[in-house]
Amino acid sequence: MSSYRNQSAKSNRRDFFKKAAAIGFGATLGGLSFGRPRTAEGQIALPKEPVPVRPFGRSGVKVSSLSMGGMFDILTNRLMLAKALEWGVNYWDTAEGYGGGRSETGIGRWFSRNPATRKQVFLVTKLSRRRGDDFTPRLEKCLKRLHTDYVDLLFVHGIRGIADMEPWLESWSKDMKQAGKIKLFGFSTHTNMEACLEGAARLPWIDGIMFTYNYRLMHEPRMRAAVDACYRAGIGLTAMKTQGGGPVMSGSASEIEMASRFMQKGFSDHQAKLMAVWEDQRIACICSQMPNLTIMATNAVAAVNQTRLSRSDHAMLARYARETRSDYCAGCGRLCSEALANRVPINDVMRCLMYVNAYQDLELARITFNCLPAQTGALLTRLNFSAAERSCPRNLPIGRLMREASVLLT
Repeated sequence: MSSYRNQSAKSNRRDFFKKAAAIGFGATLGGLSFGRPRTAEGQIALPKEPVPVRPFGRSGVKVSSLSMGGMFDILTNRLMLAKALEWGVNYWDTAEGYGGGRSETGIGRWFSRNPATRKQVFLVTKLSRRRGDDFTPRLEKCLKRLHTDYVDLLFVHGIRGIADMEPWLESWSKDMKQAGKIKLFGFSTHTNMEACLEGAARLPWIDGIMFTYNYRLMHEPRMRAAVDACYRAGIGLTAMKTQGGGPVMSGSASEIEMASRFMQKGFSDHQAKLMAVWEDQRIACICSQMPNLTIMATNAVAAVNQTRLSRSDHAMLARYARETRSDYCAGCGRLCSEALANRVPINDVMRCLMYVNAYQDLELARITFNCLPAQTGALLTRLNFSAAERSCPRNLPIGRLMREASVLLT
């Protein structure tokens, strides 16, 4: 693992200086990400006002338009929680499985020491059916770790199809609401998102959905229609994976051109991708993994920024999306998995590779991979993925990627 991390770090460093030189941006030390706006003194720009709020569906609740994703070691990063509240980031997202419970424990330690802040936070956690359907005792454990009597929103974690939201979940969620354990209920999904949203729009007991949504997907006709159906049904919508990173790591001439263009306008290409999603008023919030104050500050600045992207800005994002189409898995996992009789959850393996190539987080990729069916690893090099490749509308090199996953993740 250490050799991979060293190689990844060197690659990231080369990309950093290449991009910085191309856009005329003075690189500095200290582990700060490239392309982040700075003040004249060279410091990271901070938000000058709280992050705006938006209505969360029909709930009557307003949430910050930026959510702190809890997939990091909150136990040792409590300053993040203090700054989140200071900057108006009051939607906190976590899950029972993040960090083996350490994410929830870290938030709970904050509430135990700062109990008055609990009412300021829209607190979200998740339970996965892959761990079983014993939701009641597991929810109690979540609440204990979080040091609270209730969560504002509970998601069923990572559903693959609306059939996963079985009728018993409706009655269970009503019981938990009556008991005061949860206020709202819904699901998150990385797979077959359009079908999941279409189905949810017909279920009046779904209050909220977190789903993959970004500049690559937001203009797809079926996605637009599915989002609109949920919005009209009063479902609160949270976008995730908004940077549109994929399982393939490749260079594009448009990437440097795009970074230069947006930097000249006063913000980075990373911020522009967030702003493109926020321009869709149907989206209540963007959930972003923000493991350090640099990223949180620049995301908050982007949320506060009222500048709208121009038509040519959107055209550049669209062009970059087209050029890198075969680098990105769009989450239509049903197609490729059914081509192999559902023997391998290809979409989930692609997500693990995305954590490696887009997030540079091999540990998270391996943790996620280890939650997949036990036989997955053995099948990655044994199966012929030609049928899956023929089914892929983006022409992803699935066979090669599965072999790469076998090397990196098993």
